[in-house]
Amino acid sequence: MILAMVVGTVVSRERADGLEAPTYLLVERCDQQGTGKRDFLVALDLIGAGYGEVVLLSQGSAARQTPTTDDRPIDAAIVGLVDLIDQENKVLYRK
Repeated sequence: MILAMVVGTVVSRERADGLEAPTYLLVERCDQQGTGKRDFLVALDLIGAGYGEVVLLSQGSAARQTPTTDDRPIDAAIVGLVDLIDQENKVLYRK
């Protein structure tokens, strides 16, 4: 899993993914405190994430292991919303 923050949306009318009305979001990889790393990806939103939320991102073949993405040309998928990150008994991120 990869931590990322939703920073925008991506609209594409012509796609080869075969999905009906998908939502693609622009995400920036981030550290466990939610600080961006200036490394951006376009990810299929499977859960209804919103702008500014820290999400769990699956990439590569792992992104194609859901009923929606099976056998589709998807390289990154948002599979979870992060509520809290605790490291060594210290809360680093809280939604």
